[in-house]
Amino acid sequence: MTTATTAPAGRVTPDGPRARFGDLLAAEWLRTWSLRSTPWLYVITALAVIAFNAGTAYDHYKYWYQYDTRSRTAFVANGIPLVDAFTMNAALVLALAAIGAVSVTGEYGTGLIRTTFTAVPARRSVMAAKVLVLAAVTSAFGALVAAASFASTQAILSGRHASVPLDHPDAPRVVVASALLAPVAALAGLAIGTVVRHTGGSVFGCVVVLLLLPMVLSERRHLTAVLQHTLLFSAWERLTSTQTQRSHDLFPWTITGAWTVYALWALAAGAVTVLAVHRRDQ
Repeated sequence: MTTATTAPAGRVTPDGPRARFGDLLAAEWLRTWSLRSTPWLYVITALAVIAFNAGTAYDHYKYWYQYDTRSRTAFVANGIPLVDAFTMNAALVLALAAIGAVSVTGEYGTGLIRTTFTAVPARRSVMAAKVLVLAAVTSAFGALVAAASFASTQAILSGRHASVPLDHPDAPRVVVASALLAPVAALAGLAIGTVVRHTGGSVFGCVVVLLLLPMVLSERRHLTAVLQHTLLFSAWERLTSTQTQRSHDLFPWTITGAWTVYALWALAAGAVTVLAVHRRDQ
């Protein structure tokens, strides 16, 4: 005869205590770092992005005296030091989206996801834990990379008195937007991976949705411009653009609108990840 056990959360189950959400978070945290490739992916991505941005700043440092006085003045006035700090963020988007996708497609590929859902039938809770852990890790990662990119590039440019301080009018927005790009891209990749379930197809989907669509949609027509404004990478470009760059837009949009796109992408990605596994066979 099976004896029902009262779970710590107050839920009685016939087989034993129901897994608490804190336990699911802890399990997902351990699973994330149990793969040797995961820390290396983060380290390699961070070093590549920071090094490329520093290299872009060094090019301007090296050839600074080839510019005339007007160009040097415009360099700072037009916010180019901030552009140098985050030149490589397209690669950051792709790398973080791929990490997000692989974090779930790897389990589908090995069949481990079936074992997980057998042990914890509350599928949505399992996926919600994945969403929160991935968001926390990539938020810290994005903040670290953004801070390092800004600090290193401005340190290089300061040798030519061409750097901008963190209290520059555009700097806080650009740094924060670049930092938050990492978790939102990772969550988008997680959602795509949950739906597609195949690593190659998921990475291809990330490339198409996050990078190719913003390039394909033209800003010269109102409809395509509006559609482009709903995309994540376009929102990042809007948040990191300077006043001079925005003056050339045919269909300008607001900074508030771009922040809203960030929030909607994160919420939609989380919702898709959690709901897509509810009734779908594994």
